[in-house]
Amino acid sequence: MPITFATWNINSVRLRREMVVKFLSDTKPDILALQEIKCTNDHFPAEFFANAGYQYQAINGQKSYHGVALLSRLPLNNINKRTFCNIEQSRHISANISYKSRNITIHNFYIPAGGDEADREINPKFAHKLDVYSEMQSWFDEPDFRKNQIIVGDFNIAPHENDVWSHKQLLKVVSHTPQEIDLLNKLRDRGNWVDIIRKHIPTSERLYSWWSYRAKDWDKADKGRRLDHIWASPDVAELSTVVKIIREARGWKEKPSDHVPLIATFE
Repeated sequence: MPITFATWNINSVRLRREMVVKFLSDTKPDILALQEIKCTNDHFPAEFFANAGYQYQAINGQKSYHGVALLSRLPLNNINKRTFCNIEQSRHISANISYKSRNITIHNFYIPAGGDEADREINPKFAHKLDVYSEMQSWFDEPDFRKNQIIVGDFNIAPHENDVWSHKQLLKVVSHTPQEIDLLNKLRDRGNWVDIIRKHIPTSERLYSWWSYRAKDWDKADKGRRLDHIWASPDVAELSTVVKIIREARGWKEKPSDHVPLIATFE
């Protein structure tokens, strides 16, 4: 039996809990990583998701901002969270999953967006984003990250020119600046991480996971960016078979998230 991992920046889990359950019912991932849950642990709709078949949960919440969580049909062990740059923001949660003699660690990240100005000297939010990536790089150099690892989440960087609607127009826009792209690519290459989505969908194809709320008709305008990612260590990546981006979720019901879910299946 295969195992499936999904990731979704839900942009308020309490507001969109019905959408999460619809997604879980339709696609049945084994593990779903959520970002921007925007609630404290005690206000997370844990029982609601347990009733949907996801009784194993790991939550790192924060009031009104940030926050990440894992929902699983498999037991979660060794649950941990990490704070970056000595700033108390809930941006990471990890857990181990035992499956077919493998002990896989899944890390769920919500990386800072970085504000509007791509200049660390005048924009503390951008400086914070760059510093989080630098700290991640040092952390990923540890031997534990060499195998049996999956990292997912909203990385807030669209690295390839076909990961954005206009490469030229967005080169000075935070999330697609050369500085950010170089940082993300170095993080990936130095750790031998495999970008699972692009392993199966070539870079010749435009691919997005986020569309701004500002567009009156997001689907027609199609000014998207691929900010959400699923990476794996090489030993896990070689087992990946199928990936999906659930584009239609951007148009679900009223007030959908501006991000859509990504799913990766491993045999």
